[in-house]
Amino acid sequence: MMPKGMTVKTVRGKLPPLRAFAQIFLRTRFLLAIFMAGLIIMLWRNLSGPAANLQKFYCFGPAKSPLEISANEHNSWHAHQRTPILFNHHEPLVVDTQTIQNDDLNSIKSTPEAWKNKERVLILTPLRDASYYLAKYFDLVSQLTYPHELIDLAFLISDTKDDTKAALVQELQRIQKGVKPFRSVKIVEKDFGLSESQDVEVRHSFAFQGPRRKAMGRARNYLLYSALKPDHSWVYWRDVDIVDSPERILEDFMSHNKDVIVPNIWFHRYHDGHDIEGRFDYNSWQESEKGLALAAKLPKDTVLAEGYKEYETGRKYMAKMGDWRQDKDDEIELDGIGGVSILVKADVHRSGINFPAYAFENQAETEGFAKMAKRAGYKVIGLPNYVVWHIDTEEKPGNA
Repeated sequence: MMPKGMTVKTVRGKLPPLRAFAQIFLRTRFLLAIFMAGLIIMLWRNLSGPAANLQKFYCFGPAKSPLEISANEHNSWHAHQRTPILFNHHEPLVVDTQTIQNDDLNSIKSTPEAWKNKERVLILTPLRDASYYLAKYFDLVSQLTYPHELIDLAFLISDTKDDTKAALVQELQRIQKGVKPFRSVKIVEKDFGLSESQDVEVRHSFAFQGPRRKAMGRARNYLLYSALKPDHSWVYWRDVDIVDSPERILEDFMSHNKDVIVPNIWFHRYHDGHDIEGRFDYNSWQESEKGLALAAKLPKDTVLAEGYKEYETGRKYMAKMGDWRQDKDDEIELDGIGGVSILVKADVHRSGINFPAYAFENQAETEGFAKMAKRAGYKVIGLPNYVVWHIDTEEKPGNA
């Protein structure tokens, strides 16, 4: 009910306009008062809550010390939880520096079909005053049928008085610029103080054998440790003065799958138009009771030298066995070997079997190597009917 005399229009006319209300609400004092009032209300509500509510907000489970919780309460408390599992599959670690190398020797094998498996071969040849023999040496080596890209050559030049180094470099340039170069070539130089002549009378004299064999052992070890690489599967020791050998000698030896294997070493000598087939290498032998008894009586630093009357060992020499016309795959076990032509599985050398430059069981160099290999459990095998021909040195008799 409106008072008398008042109408709707009269009432509307007495109300302030909307613009006046807007000005009141948009004033800075009014807005600041609203903000402060809201802030005070929020602080009052947060601070006035009971302590029990705060504990309930922050603590899941019973309000007890962990030491007072029973096993059932512990399980109930953790029933809602699940242990997160993060599968961290690592990405490959990238090595971006050339100063760190990794060689996996587990993949290096020595198998009977090495050429099919692309197994690498290291051919090692010690040299001393050898310029005369190098042309023939490279003629024969270049004819090897084993893939040349899998063969590394290494030479050690020691105590040399002739032009061995120049002759070697000249022959290597001829071979490496040819149609079938080898994978790599390495030349090592190291003198051991040998001053004795290389004449046959001096080199093969009995008095010179001990010092000579020890020095040769050192030379072979220096060459081996300078040239052997992690990817080599086989090591082939080959003397410079071989005059004839089969082109498939590496494949033939590998097919036997032996730790150490050597051929028989003979030589050609022509007399009155006849070929006298001489037996050359008496360092490949089978031990005898007489030899063992003799060694037991000798000082430990004495080196036995085979083929000399000063030491009657009664050993069986492979040089006196066999015939190149017979089965070339016949095998015999040996206790000593010569160094003219030896094929060794590289892991034998890596296992520490080298050429003693001292008396090992009264043997040195290649014979000591064979003794050491057998002591370590490796097989040392000879092929009496597989003949490699050495140069005739004329100090040995004809057919034995």
